[in-house]
Amino acid sequence: MTVTESGEGKQASVPDLYSQLRGAAAEIDERASSEESQSAAVNANGIASLPREIGPAPTDAERGASIPSSYGWSNPLSNDATVVGVAEELAPLNQTANPTVLNAHGGGALKKMVGPMSAEVKAEPPDGGCRAWVIMVASFFVNGIILGVINSASVIHIQLEGMLKSRNVTGASSKASLVTSLAIGMMFLMSPVAGILTDKIGVQMTTLLGGGLATLGLFISSFIWQKIEVMYLTYAIMYGLGASLAYTPSLVILGHYFKRRSGLVNGIVTAGSSAFTVAMPYVMQALLDSVGMKGLLISLAALTAGVMACAVLFKPLLPPSSSPERCAAGRFNFQLKLKEVINISMWKRKRYVIWATAIPLALFGYFVPYVHIGAFVKKNFTGHDEKLPVMCIAITSGVGRLLFGFVADLPRVNRILLQQISFVTIGLLTMLLPVTNSFNLLLVISLGMGLVDGCFISLLGPIAFDICGQKDASQAIGFLLGMCSSDLSQTSPAYFYSPRRLFTPTRIP
Repeated sequence: MTVTESGEGKQASVPDLYSQLRGAAAEIDERASSEESQSAAVNANGIASLPREIGPAPTDAERGASIPSSYGWSNPLSNDATVVGVAEELAPLNQTANPTVLNAHGGGALKKMVGPMSAEVKAEPPDGGCRAWVIMVASFFVNGIILGVINSASVIHIQLEGMLKSRNVTGASSKASLVTSLAIGMMFLMSPVAGILTDKIGVQMTTLLGGGLATLGLFISSFIWQKIEVMYLTYAIMYGLGASLAYTPSLVILGHYFKRRSGLVNGIVTAGSSAFTVAMPYVMQALLDSVGMKGLLISLAALTAGVMACAVLFKPLLPPSSSPERCAAGRFNFQLKLKEVINISMWKRKRYVIWATAIPLALFGYFVPYVHIGAFVKKNFTGHDEKLPVMCIAITSGVGRLLFGFVADLPRVNRILLQQISFVTIGLLTMLLPVTNSFNLLLVISLGMGLVDGCFISLLGPIAFDICGQKDASQAIGFLLGMCSSDLSQTSPAYFYSPRRLFTPTRIP
């Protein structure tokens, strides 16, 4: 606050303003000292020491000299004297003082006298810089490790199915696929929890927790993989939960560092799963042939431990979300407690509700090719590499994520419409898979599926940030993925009955 006066009136106005400030401060001090229960809070916030901070009133002799800068104004006898610095002197008091104490002791009047003294500072994404690019690379590896294992589940599925059939277990295929499908479903089902934890304990701690849990699940699975019932707990639930807690924050952290390039950066990061999915089936098969199932799972556990190393770099620009106002007199209020945990503001946005409802419907059967295309090729196209279609999907999916991530950043591009077109194309190509009678045609369809799949995946994060903003994006992404979990876990155990018939999804009882 700056007050400038000229002429003779300036000598009278400066002491008057100073006297008003001293009077208000003295009144606050007097009220605070009269109540022992509140004196500690007042002293802690610096209100009682206000008269000592302002100092004694200047005498007439001092008015002709240079007044110390701590008083907050310049020499009143100079031709261009200016009253400055009052707001600067009182700003720390206004920012640190308890609002309840200020209102009780006249702080409201003091605020009216000096005006507003603080403004909310909003951190803008830097859209570049060394730390931002390092975080992008770390998110790339988190996505690649987590989804690389998930997308290469057909290797584990075939091994589990063969083990069960050797024991003449009925429904061997369904029981084996349930292990991998539950892991997929658990990863998405717990995404709302991941979003809430991201808001409450931060991106870094949530990713560390997820990486540790996924690593532990795979390590334990290596010792009990022949007990299919225990695998439901260690591989399906533990690894699925850990993957969820690591995957969601890896998308959220990008919005803290990128805005203008969010489409391209999300495309690069999500391309990590494509890059790993290309190599993982061959690496996993080589490990399976050389060290067996136990050695394979131990190797995957060691790889997943790298997620925790990447999590160390996830330092957000904004702190975790602040809690709403507390109840008066410390009374328990369920509604306020619920608001502290779940951010419901995103559900008031119609665009988010429609978008989050449509995506789970469009994802019905999405993971069927990833889980079962290996067994489908082995059964119906003897002599061909059963891992090649998945590799084709992964390669073009990576290309699509980079391409459509760049396109999504262009002006006048509707990201939601672009994602809707990709959904329609994925559905049409998926229906063509089981009716093809040519392995080459199967590869062409797989290449097309991967391209549009990259468009869908790369736009999830940017659209969530566009609709809900940086503050609500973590839980918006979490709840969206959570709504997808039911369809994904139910359709994954579907299988192809015949190469010339449409596949029929079946639910596990």
